[in-house]
Order: sequence, then C-alpha cells, then structure tokens
Amino acid sequence: MDSQNAHSRAYSVAGVHHPIGQHAQHHPDALAVHEAATGRRLTYHDLWNLAGSVAARLTAAGVGPGDACGIALDRGADLVVAMLAVARTGARYVPLDNGAPSRRSAAQLTDTAARALIGAPGDIARAQALAPGLPVIEVVRECAGDPLGASHASGPDDPLYVNFTSGTSGLPKAVVVPHRAVRRLVDDPTYCTLGPGTRVGNAANPSFDATTFEIWATLSARATVVALPPVVAAGLDGWLELLRTERVDALFLTTSLFHMIAHERPAALGVLDTLLVGGEALTPEAARRVLAAGPPKRLVNVYGPTEATTFATYYDLTPERLDHMDRVPIGHAIQHTTLHVLGPDLLPVPDGERGELCVGGPGVALGYQGRPDLTAERFVSVPGSEDLGTLYRTGDVVSRGRGDRLEIFGRLDRQVKVRGFRVELEEIERAAVATGLVATAVVEKTAEGASAALVGFVLPAGNDDLEHTVVVGKLRAALAEVLPDYMLPARWRVLDRLPLGPTGKVDRAALFAGGAEVGTPQQAPAGGADDGLPEADSVLRDVLRLWCEVLDLPDARIDDNFIASGGNSILAIQLSSRINEAASVDLGPADVLLAADLTELIDVVRRSMSGRG
Repeated sequence: MDSQNAHSRAYSVAGVHHPIGQHAQHHPDALAVHEAATGRRLTYHDLWNLAGSVAARLTAAGVGPGDACGIALDRGADLVVAMLAVARTGARYVPLDNGAPSRRSAAQLTDTAARALIGAPGDIARAQALAPGLPVIEVVRECAGDPLGASHASGPDDPLYVNFTSGTSGLPKAVVVPHRAVRRLVDDPTYCTLGPGTRVGNAANPSFDATTFEIWATLSARATVVALPPVVAAGLDGWLELLRTERVDALFLTTSLFHMIAHERPAALGVLDTLLVGGEALTPEAARRVLAAGPPKRLVNVYGPTEATTFATYYDLTPERLDHMDRVPIGHAIQHTTLHVLGPDLLPVPDGERGELCVGGPGVALGYQGRPDLTAERFVSVPGSEDLGTLYRTGDVVSRGRGDRLEIFGRLDRQVKVRGFRVELEEIERAAVATGLVATAVVEKTAEGASAALVGFVLPAGNDDLEHTVVVGKLRAALAEVLPDYMLPARWRVLDRLPLGPTGKVDRAALFAGGAEVGTPQQAPAGGADDGLPEADSVLRDVLRLWCEVLDLPDARIDDNFIASGGNSILAIQLSSRINEAASVDLGPADVLLAADLTELIDVVRRSMSGRG
C-alpha cells in the first residue's frame, strides 16, 4: 500500500486544506457553507476557526498525523467542519453512513483502528454506542478564534480519508485515499467549471465518495457548499424547488435518481449550470428527455471507482452527440488521469477491441487498508512500462472508439451498481448463509436505474418445519442488522435445488424460472374484484394502479408492504410524486416508506384528501 507512481511524484501538492486556509485569510467573509433546510451559514473565516477548534480537541484526545478518525454526521455544516478539522490534524477521516446498521459502522471503526469519533452536538450518545471506550468529540458551532494555530503540513501521499466498498470475501474493503488524489480531482477540473461564488449542491450520503467532489472541489474553488436535505425528506417537488430557490449552480446526481427525475420532472433540472450524473449506466433516453426539456447549460456523464478518487472520466452530453446512440460513453480522462485498455496479460489491446480499463495518475488511491494481497492484485505496475506508475484495475470491460472515447460494456466479475453504490453480490450471499437460515444463497440484479432491484435465491437450511414466508422474514431481519439498505434483496425465491449448467456452475438465467417469490404479490390483479377496494373508490384505485406501475408489478393486494414488494427510496419518491399529481394531495416519500402496507398508505391518502377540503 506504500507503493508510489511516477505521476504521484510529479504531482507534488500541498494538502487539500491548504487553499482553504488561504481563502479564510484573504477572503474571510466569502460564504463557504449554506444549509438549505436550516438557513445556517458559515463564512470561510467561520469554517476555518470552527475546524481549528475541533482539530484542537482531536489533538488533545491523542489523534495525530496518520491516525484514523470516524465521522458520524449527516450532511450539513457540521460535516464540512469535521472533515476540515481532521485534515488539519494530519489524520484521515472515516465517514460513516448513519443509516447503516450500527454493527457495520462499528466494524469500520475497528478495521481502520480509529482513535476517535466525531459526533453531532446533542447526539453524542449515538456516537458513543458505536464504539464504547473511543473518545467522542462533539462538533462545536461557536468559537472565538482558531485554537489550533498552524495546521499539519500534509504531503501528497499522506492519507486524507478512508471509504469502504463492498467486498467479495464478505468484508467491506477500506480504500485509503491520499491528499494528492483529491487535489488531482479538484484542481482546475475539466468536467466542471467552479469559481468564487459558485453554489454547489451537497446531496450525497457522507459515506459515498461523491461527497469528495461536493465538499473539497467546492471549498478549493472558494465556492459555496449548499447542503441539501434528502429527497426522501423534502419530497420530489419540494427538493427540486430548493434547487431553484437556493440558486444551485452545480450538482451531482446518482444515475438512478437522475433517471427518475428525467421521467417525472425533466424540465426541473434546467435551473442548473452544470449537472454531473454517475454511478451506473446512463440511458440515452433519459438524457434526451432532459436535453429536450430546457436542459442545464452542461450535462455530463461521469465515471470513476472509489479507488481512482470519485471521477476518472467525463463525457459532455448534447442532442447531437446522442443522435442515433444506444449507449452513452464514459468518455475521456479528466485532468491528470491516464486511461489504459489492457488484456489479461496487462498489455494494451488494439483500438476497438474490448479489454479491462485500468486507471493511472495521481488520482489512484494508496490501496486497501490491512489487505496487502488484494492491494497487490488490484493496484499493479505494467511490466516494461514502469513509467506509467501504479494502475488501478477497475474490472470494467471497455473499448476505445471513435474520437478516442471509451465505451463500457460490463464487468469481469459479479460486481453491480445499486443506487450508485458498488455491491459485491458475493458479500450478500455470504451474509445470508452466515445467518444459518439458508444453506445456499445466490443474489442477482434485475433491471437498471430506479427500477433496479436485487433478487435473492435460497435453499433453506433444513428448516422444513418453517414456512417459507417465515424463513424469508427472519432472513430479511437478520440481513438488515449487518447490511445497508441498498444491499438488501427486495425479492426472494425459495428453491428446491439450484439449476446447474453443463460446467456444474449455477445457471443464472434459469434461476428466475424456478421457485415462487416470497413476500411479493402473486394474487389478484390490481383493481380487480378481489383487491378489497370498493368499486366506486376510483381515486384509491388510482393509488393501487400507480403502486403497480412504479413497482413494475402485474398485481398487488392491499396488505402488501412497499419495501417487501421491491420498493426503495428512489421508487418511494416516484410513487409519492405520482400520487400527489393524481389525487391532488401532499404525500412525502416517507409516507410511502413508513406505511405498513398498501391499506395504511391508502388511509394516509384518504386523510390528506379530507384535510384538503
């Protein structure tokens, strides 16, 4: 993990916090952070001093250069303060997902040997519960000056943060990213134009590496971080209205969220100057809808694994470029990045032929913490081309086409993308078997975009006395204790045996032909005589119809649960928006997610309709 590459040595830069200190000194009143939900504002002077206060507390707690420090904060001004505070001490921050199971977050703190944890004011108990005995530092919101004084002078290869990605072994991988990798991402970006006063939306989960762009690129440019509430909390129309009222100039959206907005409200994104979209394959149809409806000044498809620090390629989308296109390219290298299409022997393949994309340059991470074997496997040097430095093997199959642009065709392994997050299907399968409830588990992904879902196929572990619905119910509950929501299969099939192909391996295409789905509707068609709704209840029949449309189901019953039927947060946003439009009510995505079943959701709609009058 301590290997260096030629590009890294040539790219000698100061730590990411250095330019922010310059802004605080020379432009103290410039606006650094604005919280859309609360109106809270921090100037660069405020941000620097608050970060200095937290950094001083970290230092007093024994956190020093090279140490790991967890951050258990939702997005907002406190998160930005905490990230800058850790950087100023010379330590590396470990951003946790507050929506993930506590056992998973606690394991990440252990795996990174965290020396402290930063928590929210007034909510320290939650942070303390993650790691008993670990010092918990509360973010300060007021201070008279900068008690830290001088910041640690971090070098290019000093670690800045650790992000976790899914792992085939059943254990997440800790990717260690240095300062020079982030400086390469944010300095003079080719994929986005930022400058003093630019307002950049912060919409990503703090544990998702898009936050690296949203925070560090913004602060480096003396721009303003606009922290946005979750779409699930604000509702689709309310959230899109915030983009307008908060005058957001630049924004990153996961592909699944972009696809949904492109279908429901394509014109709403025209308020932006720059819209970056990434995380999964982007469909030309969705891009065309937005471009035809009064688009942002610049619509960009971006691609990049965590190990190459957020973005490695970009491709500007225009109607002309999308004409007759059935696949959106990932495009060209961003600044200070090299792209190589290599064969199994790590030698270049001819243009037009498919090979594995390998990324080089100062954006390549240091490797996986505590996993030297895996680091050596994925971070490689090409024999005879040592001047290229260390390359990261992405596992993505690409080809170099017309205009030197790259097109992506899939994976060399079973890794998939769900709502922008990388998911190793083997990690879910191992976790399922580890519960002891099933003997074998196979997980596959179906569809793309907002409709993407994971489907689990299982053989019961001798639980002949248990109903399949009971086994699946217990399995869902057990997995929810160890896996984040985006890794939980939405649907399950219980099989008598696994279908095998000629080579003895699982025939994945045949999986969907066997077994009945458990926990998903198999009964009367929506709106039929057996759906339990009065014939005259036309508006509520619309709710049932929209439920089936959004979940892509042929039928449903009023005792069906949204999540168990394949729903997720993106689809909840879509369903609530469509119900609001059809019934002239004001439901939020949370109403959909919290309803125990379709009956309860219909009751919520009914109450909202009566309150309207």
